[in-house]
Amino acid sequence: MPDLDAHAAAIERDGFTILEGVIEPELVAALLQDLQRLEEEFEVQPSRNLFEGTRTVRIYNLLAHGPLYERIPIHPAVLPLVERVLDRGCLVSSLSSIAIDPGERPQPIHADDQLLPLPKPHVPIVCNTMWALTDFTDANGATRLIPGSHHRDCSPEIGRDYETIAAEMPRGSVLVWNGSVWHGGGANRTTQRRVGIAMNYCAGWVRQQENQQLGIPRETVQRFPKRLRELVGYSVYRGLVGHIDKRSPTFLLGDPEGDGVIWDKYAGVKE
Repeated sequence: MPDLDAHAAAIERDGFTILEGVIEPELVAALLQDLQRLEEEFEVQPSRNLFEGTRTVRIYNLLAHGPLYERIPIHPAVLPLVERVLDRGCLVSSLSSIAIDPGERPQPIHADDQLLPLPKPHVPIVCNTMWALTDFTDANGATRLIPGSHHRDCSPEIGRDYETIAAEMPRGSVLVWNGSVWHGGGANRTTQRRVGIAMNYCAGWVRQQENQQLGIPRETVQRFPKRLRELVGYSVYRGLVGHIDKRSPTFLLGDPEGDGVIWDKYAGVKE
């Protein structure tokens, strides 16, 4: 297993780290095969904007597309590090695939928390990961980053050129970064597709990028293991955020108990 202390220290210092070769080869192969199935079945096409990429195929809301994707958010080599950056109350913000085809231009440099109206620098509120399902190289579109940029007091200017480094990593590796880090997908100057999965997390008190509660059918969530249910939002953050009439939303899944709310800790306390 990865050295959590060393990787957490790298994220604090540089804003990112790479977990090399931590994803099982059979899982990588299965994901590649199933993403191809989804792309063909739903006739997914590149977008028409530079940010998503005009030669980049993205498939969103992957947790709604089968049990295979349920292994991603709770992977034991990755989630513990994310919990170190945020905390155990973190949530799945979005889960999508990003396949950069030959000829794609570089994505504009940005920060994943750029749209949130908070002064910078601030505590980590977004922690994102990129799973390499193929080798990531400087030539084929590896994610580009600016080390230490999460310490800056602003976000990048969209469309401006910046000096970056490529997060090169072999297939089966995972890039983990603080959402304040300035970064963007690279240009693909090869003849081969670069495929990754963006498994993104946010703090438990931040609104998720993809609406997990409405985007994933409730009957699908009912089969999720407990930790994944919590990660998609069927939980109460610190006993307060996300409750329904003082009950955990897990009662909607048939759980009669669930987490209590913080006020219950004061039951019986006299004025």
